[in-house]
Amino acid sequence: MRTIGLLGGMSWESTAVYYRRINESVRERLGGLHSAKVIMHSVDFESIVALQKSDAWDRAGALLADLARDLETAGADCVLICTNTMHKLADTVQRAVTVPLLHITDVTGAAVASAGCRRPLLLATRYTMEQDFYLAQLRDKHGLSPMVPDADDRTAVHDIIFNELCRGVVRETSRQRYLDIVAAAAADGADSVILGCTEIGLLVGPQHFDLPVFDSTLLHADAAVAFALDRRDEPERSAA
Repeated sequence: MRTIGLLGGMSWESTAVYYRRINESVRERLGGLHSAKVIMHSVDFESIVALQKSDAWDRAGALLADLARDLETAGADCVLICTNTMHKLADTVQRAVTVPLLHITDVTGAAVASAGCRRPLLLATRYTMEQDFYLAQLRDKHGLSPMVPDADDRTAVHDIIFNELCRGVVRETSRQRYLDIVAAAAADGADSVILGCTEIGLLVGPQHFDLPVFDSTLLHADAAVAFALDRRDEPERSAA
């Protein structure tokens, strides 16, 4: 089993989902008392948010690159940035290490394309919805035509993430707001939904929509497990 390196804490609410999903998946696949080999660095998210707000992406990239190097030195065989937004800095992080960075946009885009969907609605932070680092990869690498909500709805999606979900707050009124946003996009031709912020799955999931839903957090965690349990390295299944 390979060791998974997690750059977490952005926010810790969703990093906890990563940790649980990864370990539950390993236990399901290997049985017995198996769990994942994980090394994690969990940052103080307030400091990361301050860098985002001040547009200090170079400083944020240098910080994440240093932490990724620490994970590799500690024995990680791959690195995951446990947030969609900070994949704006994915190339910077990958250049800092020799082990692979498992890119959340690639994992998510591949899943959408494999399902035969072409016009996903991207729900994410304002950075991810309005800057092109994520949307361009969906378009150029996976042949998708992603959609984003209008300006007012982008603000609502962003504010619910930072003011509620990252703080562990889940409100029915916010869930309904997301449902209304997706319904409007479906009327405009969206054929699927990407939960493109790692906290959004705390609020809504496939059970809330008629469209196919792609939860980037779960897809990313599953990709880590697939990497860690490459069949060439996988031990025989233990007795339950």
